[in-house]
Amino acid sequence: MNNDENPRSEQPEGGASAVPDAPAPPPATEVSGRQRLKAGLWPPRLSRAQLIVAVLLFGLGLGLAIQVRSTSDDSALRGARQEDLVRILDEVDDRTQRLEDEKQRLDDQRTELENSSDQAEEARKQTLEKERQLGILAGTVAAQGPGITLTITDPSGAVAPDMLLDAIQELRAAGAEAIQVNGVRVVANTYFSGDAGNVQVDGEKIEAPYEFTVIGKPQDLEPALNIPGGVVQTLEKEQATVLVERSDDIVVDALRPAQRPDYARSSSP
Repeated sequence: MNNDENPRSEQPEGGASAVPDAPAPPPATEVSGRQRLKAGLWPPRLSRAQLIVAVLLFGLGLGLAIQVRSTSDDSALRGARQEDLVRILDEVDDRTQRLEDEKQRLDDQRTELENSSDQAEEARKQTLEKERQLGILAGTVAAQGPGITLTITDPSGAVAPDMLLDAIQELRAAGAEAIQVNGVRVVANTYFSGDAGNVQVDGEKIEAPYEFTVIGKPQDLEPALNIPGGVVQTLEKEQATVLVERSDDIVVDALRPAQRPDYARSSSP
């Protein structure tokens, strides 16, 4: 036979066997259909139009559900007996009445609170006004109002302290509410001491001319000083000169320090 018709594998010299071919790489892992579906559905990729349609469908479904429920309630009422309808109506009336009573109670509480607030504000105002009035009488606050100015000149030095005290008494009797003499505030316990030409008010020396600044009704204060045998005539007998001037704006600004009583205490709770 010819060698071409019956080929034979030639063996390498030395008896060595042929080297086998390298193994083929493993095939790539195939993605299953479920994984592709899951990847396509999550995370959701909604367009703006799809989101609007979803919201509209949700609202439509909610409205239909409410309507169905209302229809069911109406159907239940239509199918109820007359006694049941009367009972339901009575319950509604009772609930309405309870709500009205609660509203009235709350309105009454609001009115009471408003009145209490108004009363508290009025009490506060009255307290402040009383404090101001007492401060004027005690000489701890300044005062302003209509009144007179009484000026006594004493060229001969014959005006005695008791004459000035008489002037104070006449002014108080005529309705004077605040008085100061040469910058010294006159209060309930004010006293005059010394002698003619050496007058002291509450231990503080004052000199002529003696100027009385008085708040009160001018139409009452001035006549009280000019009565026959009164303050003006008595001073004029001592060669003193007396001048009374009315004014619509008198200021008494001499102050006394507030004194705390040692023993007296308020009896109010």
